[in-house]
Amino acid sequence: MFNLFGSKNTAQAGSFETAHYEFEDERHQQIAEQVLDYYRQAETHLKRTFPHPEISFKLRGKSAGTAHLQLNLLRFNSTLLAENHQAFIDQVVPHEICHLLAYQLYGKVKPHGKEWQALMIKVYQLEPATTHTLNTESVSGKTFDYLCDCGNIPLSIRRHNKVIRGETQYRCRCCKQELKRA
Repeated sequence: MFNLFGSKNTAQAGSFETAHYEFEDERHQQIAEQVLDYYRQAETHLKRTFPHPEISFKLRGKSAGTAHLQLNLLRFNSTLLAENHQAFIDQVVPHEICHLLAYQLYGKVKPHGKEWQALMIKVYQLEPATTHTLNTESVSGKTFDYLCDCGNIPLSIRRHNKVIRGETQYRCRCCKQELKRA
């Protein structure tokens, strides 16, 4: 038995009858139910059961979702979910579930390798896209302007701080010139 994030009940891993997620936010609850539906689909297709993951909606930044393999944990970005509900159901949830399934079936493999791709195609009939195309403007942090011959290039605060601390230098992908603070 394990305690699910945001959940009032516990669930036995891999059991449909007792697996239950309970979230106060309606969108979170819908995603949790989709997770169960996608697991049912995978278990039917692969003819075996899998431990159902814990779910968290506390992911921040531009990532829509992440799968923490050893923890059997799915984390989703609540802000991006609110803005892209259907895309989460259609793309993000099965994408992250396939990471967990690939780990449980094959062990440590490349994150978007052939095992993950095969699961996306065979189990969910989805194109195995490695990144999402959601608009992340609302979750984008502060940027700092840097220059090269191509013009202005914004760097994230994390990259800017690495430059300030002298840990790294960044180059333009087009002209290969070192970026300088504007």
